[in-house]
Amino acid sequence: MTTKEKLLELFETNRDVFFSGEDIAQKLAISRTAVWKAVKALQSEGYAIIAVTNRGYCLSDETDILSAQGIYKYLRPEIQDMEICVMDIVESTNTLVREQANAGKPEGYIVLANEQTNGRGRLNRSFFSPKDTGIYMSLLLRPENYSGQQAVRITTMAAVAMCEAIEAVSDEKAEIKWVNDIFVRGKKVCGILTEGSFNLENGLLDYAVLGVGINIYQPETGFPEEINSTAGAVFQQRQGDVKNRLVSEFLNRFYGYYSAASQTDYVEQYRNRSLVIGKSVTLTSFNEARNAFVLGIDEECHLLVRYPDGTEDRCSSGEISIRF
Repeated sequence: MTTKEKLLELFETNRDVFFSGEDIAQKLAISRTAVWKAVKALQSEGYAIIAVTNRGYCLSDETDILSAQGIYKYLRPEIQDMEICVMDIVESTNTLVREQANAGKPEGYIVLANEQTNGRGRLNRSFFSPKDTGIYMSLLLRPENYSGQQAVRITTMAAVAMCEAIEAVSDEKAEIKWVNDIFVRGKKVCGILTEGSFNLENGLLDYAVLGVGINIYQPETGFPEEINSTAGAVFQQRQGDVKNRLVSEFLNRFYGYYSAASQTDYVEQYRNRSLVIGKSVTLTSFNEARNAFVLGIDEECHLLVRYPDGTEDRCSSGEISIRF
C-alpha cells in the first residue's frame, strides 16, 4: 500500500476528524514532508481535505469519491477479504473481470470504475457510463454446482440487494422491472448484466461475472436523447460519501442472500418490489413480441403470464415493456 493509500485509509475511517501532520507521520511511520505530499496528491484527485492551522488535516464528510478504502470501512467482517480494485476509466468492468476470471482469480474479486468507454448491457446494447456520475462494477463469483437455470438467481438476488442498498442510503423507494432493471421515481437508475462461463463436461457454471451499472447523479449534459425519457438517477443533488456507502450496502446485502443456506429467501422481496405484477405488458422473446398480462413471479423468478387467448406461460428470459 502506498503512502497516499495509507493516508486515505486513515482519513476515510475518521471523516471530519483532524490529525496534525506530526500525528499522521507517527501513525504511518513517514516523514512530515511525505505527509504533505500525500495530502496534496489526494487534493489533486478531488478529495476535500481541510487544512487548519494548529489543528491539522481532515477529510470533509462532503467528499463523494469512490475508493477501496471508503468501501472497506462499511463492509461486514466476513467479506472484508474481498479484493477491491477501483479504476478511474475502463473500457468495460465486465471485460476486465472476465479476463481475471480466466486467469484464475478467486471469487470476490471486484472492479469498480468511475467511467466506461464501452459499457455493455443486455443483448449487446451499450450502457451509458459517463464520468463521475455513476458507479460501474463487476464482481467475480464461483458458485458451486450452479446450472444455467440456477444462474438466473445471481441477477435476481442482485436486483433485490441493490433496491435495499438504494433505500438504505436515500429516501427513495426502489422497484424492479423484470428481470434486471431498477427503477426510482418511475425512471431506470440501474441495470444488471450477469455473464457466465460453463463447463462443457458437466454443464455447470464455472464462474459468473455480475455487472452492475447505477446512475447516482444526473450527467451535467443530461442523458442521451434515446434514453432521456426512461433514464434517471438516484439522487437529484450531490451527497456526501454515498458512492462508497451504496457499494458496501449492496455487497453486504448481496452476499447475505448469496451465502444463505436457502437461496430462495429473497424471492418474496423480489415479488414485493415488482413493477409488473398485475400489469399488461408487451413481452419480447426470441424476436417475437406478444401482449400479455403478468400473473406473478414463481420461486425461480420466472415471469408468469397469460396471453389474450387465455393460454398461460412461464418465462425465463425476454424483454418486457409496460402497456399503459
